[in-house]
Amino acid sequence: MEISFSQRAEGLKASEIRELLKLTEMPEIISFAGGLPAPELFPVREMKKVMQDVLDQDGIGTMQYSTTEGFKPLREIIAKQRMVASGVNVTGEDIIITSGSQQGIEFSARMFVNEGDTIVCESPSYMGAINAFNAYRPKFTEIEMDENGMIIEKLEEELKTNKRVKMIYTIPDFQNPTGITMSDDRRKRLAELAKEYKVPVIEDNPYGELIFEGTTHPSIKSFDKDGWVIYLGTYSKTFCPGFRIGWICAAPEILQKYVIIKQGADLQSSSLDQRATALFMKTYNLNEHINEIKKVYGKRRTLMLQSIDEYFPKEVKHTSPYGGLFAWVELREGLSSKKILEEALKEKVAYVPGGSFFPNSARDNYFRLNYSCMSEDKIVEGIKRLGKVLYKYY
Repeated sequence: MEISFSQRAEGLKASEIRELLKLTEMPEIISFAGGLPAPELFPVREMKKVMQDVLDQDGIGTMQYSTTEGFKPLREIIAKQRMVASGVNVTGEDIIITSGSQQGIEFSARMFVNEGDTIVCESPSYMGAINAFNAYRPKFTEIEMDENGMIIEKLEEELKTNKRVKMIYTIPDFQNPTGITMSDDRRKRLAELAKEYKVPVIEDNPYGELIFEGTTHPSIKSFDKDGWVIYLGTYSKTFCPGFRIGWICAAPEILQKYVIIKQGADLQSSSLDQRATALFMKTYNLNEHINEIKKVYGKRRTLMLQSIDEYFPKEVKHTSPYGGLFAWVELREGLSSKKILEEALKEKVAYVPGGSFFPNSARDNYFRLNYSCMSEDKIVEGIKRLGKVLYKYY
């Protein structure tokens, strides 16, 4: 067919991760590719009862259209539980419900970015955000990271010299793909720079509560006194990703624009999913559920890092995250993780090549590993297979 697509649609590419997931659905593949929560930890039994109770209590209301802002009791729960845990004191009026935090990412670009404007992000950054932003044909400035996250001095240099920066996107906690966490002093300084240069910060925090050691960090939003930080949250990593319940917490004048954008996008998020999530949060203790998740993921993280140290060539470097879902592996300069993946798949093991996490230049000697979704025996076996492949290149 000869179809004339818009320039925006022509520029879109399929997510490398989503395409890989199709391949790795084969049962014989040990896949470290997805960012998937462990399915055995989903509260299926509890949710069967919750769903029935929701329909019994107000089946008609559940099946009817609702407000764009979202189910008010759920917004209040998020404000009192999740936002307070992030160090932010707000009410439900400061929150709207989105279809996962991914929708909040896309809406943010739609709200702030014109063609040719600059989006600042970490280098590397979340592939799903890069793909969403690309629809608006921006320029990207990648800010290098060290073990304490985005290097704020380099960000400040960019803000001083580039007057077309319209948005700063960051994942400060257990960053995707690196697993790196931003230090508290950098969070505070980032909030100060947002105010000073009048550039909004999009703080994407899907992983912050999945901390295995130590205490949680204050959100960047907690340092924000003037409304320049927009917080994106989600239940996808701590509850049920299939429900697609996320949220935006922002200053009132900004939040109202998000509401208008959402009205044009999908009117509202699922009433059933919102009400079921709210009832679950009232009936059960999510913090206890998160603690169970952390025990499992922490053990799998430790096992993966130990296996990497044992089975990978000694020259291979990796991050050592203390939370989240991912570890980031650095190969020798000149090696292609994309090419090596072809060999890895022959050994029935998969990962995500690193090139797609860099919006400007594909630095292909990196790859991302996920440890949350594989059993312990498969983690060891998969890393052993991957090490066997890597030794061919060292």
